[in-house]
Amino acid sequence: MRKNQTSITAAGIAVMRAVESEKPEDERICYDPYARKFIPAWMYYALGFFIKSGYAEWRGPGVNGFLAARDRYIDDTLQGFLDEGIDQLVILGAGYDSRPYRFELNGIKTFEVDHPATQEDKLTKLKAVFGKVPEHVIYVPVDFNTQSLEERLLACGYDPTRKTLFIWQGVTMYLNRDAVDSTLDLVVQHSGPGSAIVFDYLYRSLLDGVQKQNEIDNMRRYRFMTGEGLTFGIPEGMITSFLEERGFASVKDVNAHDLKVAYCTGRKSGRTIVGGYGIALARI
Repeated sequence: MRKNQTSITAAGIAVMRAVESEKPEDERICYDPYARKFIPAWMYYALGFFIKSGYAEWRGPGVNGFLAARDRYIDDTLQGFLDEGIDQLVILGAGYDSRPYRFELNGIKTFEVDHPATQEDKLTKLKAVFGKVPEHVIYVPVDFNTQSLEERLLACGYDPTRKTLFIWQGVTMYLNRDAVDSTLDLVVQHSGPGSAIVFDYLYRSLLDGVQKQNEIDNMRRYRFMTGEGLTFGIPEGMITSFLEERGFASVKDVNAHDLKVAYCTGRKSGRTIVGGYGIALARI
């Protein structure tokens, strides 16, 4: 992402959530009542038209299905940890994530970490939605590729001894290897017993071009607009060993088939979920 540019990718994902949320309850995979409020009207109508018309599905079969299922899976994961009991929630690369405003956090210390430009834009929109910036969230501006996440979090009141859930959605594929490793090391070395991280990742075969997918080609083609290039992937089937080597345990790897079985039922049975991506959940 360019220094002073908000994340176009994050806004595009918010459009998907907004369109998905307008569907009847038995037809939608995920639900986010705030997504529409975080994006400009022109973007909602332009990108929303491509989704509703079926053109987006034609260009990238199953991509929107995966994005919706990814949101739903992480929502379900968060609710599970809230039921289990956590002390802190950290959302890395928060973008226009609305989880801190639509889940009952019951006093859980919550941090939103993001690029300064995107976070500044989000704060402006939060003021418009709620009349002020919500006080129960601590906003931490940081550039993952150039700044120390540990230093920034600690400076903002993060407690490394508490049980914490880290949500890292739609981020890893845009980072370099060192940034991924340093973030995972932070979770292992600076969070309390029972802490966990959930994140999605790109299969290395897509990054290397061994496996072809239209959406990956499109993302590369429009990098000049987004400033966000694909740089990191993990080989399919290797996430468990990848995370265990970095100090994690109880790794759960979720693929397209798993998401299809879990969320494409009933009137949603015809929805497709694109392959090439995984979602990992791991504890320390």
